[in-house]
Amino acid sequence: MTPEAAPPTAPDPIVQRARALALASVLGLIAVGLAWELWLAPTGRGTWALKVLPLVLCVGGLLRHRMYTYRWLSLLVWLYFMEGVVRATTEGGWSQAMALAQVILCLVLFGASGLYVRWRLRNGRRMAEAAAAAAAESAR
Repeated sequence: MTPEAAPPTAPDPIVQRARALALASVLGLIAVGLAWELWLAPTGRGTWALKVLPLVLCVGGLLRHRMYTYRWLSLLVWLYFMEGVVRATTEGGWSQAMALAQVILCLVLFGASGLYVRWRLRNGRRMAEAAAAAAAESAR
């Protein structure tokens, strides 16, 4: 059986947990961003709520197990982390609490994305080695 004809396998349990954690973190960041800018500690007319738009665009890729999305998101998350650190150290009240929540969610998201990418690459390498060994065995 060629690798193209092989049926897709279910993701590893660690990959599934990392995906769930990354997805929960992104949805948490979206909720925190919207609540922060629209209701709890609005700055201006609420136009800063648009900052969650890149995160909304990532949700589809996370649901489809797209490696590109996880890699891209692990870089994007640092912008939200920096905003959270700056606002946590310069503001008070609800805004400071929301900033700390954003920092924590960013760290969780980065860790989950890194774990997801690492385990997927490791599993892909193992599957390629197994397929090569099977092909060599069948060629004998």
